[in-house]
Amino acid sequence: RKMAEKEDAPTKKEANVMREVKIEKLILNICVGESGDRLTRAAKVLEQLAGQTPIFSKARYTVRTFGIRRNEKIAVHVTVRGDKAQELLERGLKVKEFELRKKNFSDGGNFGFGIQEHIDLGLKYDPS
Repeated sequence: RKMAEKEDAPTKKEANVMREVKIEKLILNICVGESGDRLTRAAKVLEQLAGQTPIFSKARYTVRTFGIRRNEKIAVHVTVRGDKAQELLERGLKVKEFELRKKNFSDGGNFGFGIQEHIDLGLKYDPS
């Protein structure tokens, strides 16, 4: 008798709202390692991808072996939320064939992965 009741009702795990996956935000980042033309091209790529104006990140300190100086703009990033974030995440996971390694996930429930070419995400290649 008790077995029949358990099969009909949703299990405790399925009913728990905290098990539901939610996307709060998606952060897209391109680190070029130098300021100048390559950085502005990376900013154009992120603007095409997200439809938002990207933000430039500066180097924390000078590293002579890498040839970067403190406060030099070396990277560009943009934060996307809502439906656009979900759409971009699905396109990114499609490039990775929906398979990620265990080390891509943090203890806090976040995850990250890299993509070598932005044209894999469906953008047209623009040589300019």
